[in-house]
Amino acid sequence: MQSQVEKQLSQHEVPYLRGVPEPTGAPMISAFGLTLLFMGLITSRAVMAVGIICMVVGLIGWIKVVFPNEALEELPNGSEIPEPAPQFPERPNVGRISLPEHIHPYRAGIWGGLIGGISMAAVAVAWGLIKEKSFWMPINLLAGVFLPSVEAANVDALKVFHMDWFLIALLIHVVGCMIVGLIYAITLPIAPRRPILFGGIVAPILWTGVLYGSIGIINPKLEAFVSWPWFVASQFAFGVTCGFVISRWTKIPTMQKWSMQERFGFEANKEVKK
Repeated sequence: MQSQVEKQLSQHEVPYLRGVPEPTGAPMISAFGLTLLFMGLITSRAVMAVGIICMVVGLIGWIKVVFPNEALEELPNGSEIPEPAPQFPERPNVGRISLPEHIHPYRAGIWGGLIGGISMAAVAVAWGLIKEKSFWMPINLLAGVFLPSVEAANVDALKVFHMDWFLIALLIHVVGCMIVGLIYAITLPIAPRRPILFGGIVAPILWTGVLYGSIGIINPKLEAFVSWPWFVASQFAFGVTCGFVISRWTKIPTMQKWSMQERFGFEANKEVKK
C-alpha cells in the first residue's frame, strides 16, 4: 500500500520533491555481517554463522524500505507564496569541518594502554594463582604466541620461571597494550557519549568474540588452558581502565583548521630582517 506522500507524487514530478528516503541502519548491519562472514573463513564457523545472521537481517530490513515501494519521510509543506531570502553577512571562506573537531592526544592512548595492561595482567595472574597455583602460568602461555617451544612444553614447565619466555611475554603484552590504547584514543572521540561503556563493555565483547574463534590458530596451547570467564574479566578490566584513563585527558583540537604552513611548522608572514 502506498503512503500518503507517494500518492501525492505524480509521474511528472521531480523525485524526492515532497519526501525523502527514511533513515535506516540496515545497510550497516548487512555490511557488518558480511565482514564477520569473511572473518569466519579464517576463524570459526560460529563467527561465520553470526555474520550470516546479521547479513540476512540487514538485507531483509534494507529490502523492506526499498521494495515494493520506497519508504519516504514526508517533508513539511512550505507557504505557497515564497518569502524573500534572508540576507546574511558574507562569511569567510572556510573548509568543511570533519568530526570530531577535538581528539585525545596519542600519549593518552599509550598511557591508557599501559595502565590498562597492568589491570589486565593482575586479573591474569590472579587466575594463575587461584586456578593453576602458579604465578608464571599465564605469562608463559602468552609467550606461546611467538615461541613454538611453549606448545611442546608440559604443565610442569609452564608453571616455572623462564627468562626468555618472560621477556617475550613482556614485549608482547607491552606492545599490544600500547597499540590497543592508541586505537582507543582514536575511536573514543567518535564513540557514544559514555566512553567507559564503549571502552569497557562493547569493545571487549567484540574482540573477545574474535579471539574466541581465532585463538586456536594464534596460540593452540593457550586454547587448551584458557578459562573464558577469567579471560573476559581481564578484557573488561583493561577496557574500563584504559577508557577511564583516556577520558580523563584533555582533548586537543585537530589540525584541520590549520594552514599548510602551520601544519609543516613553517613561519609564515614573517619579515626577514636584513
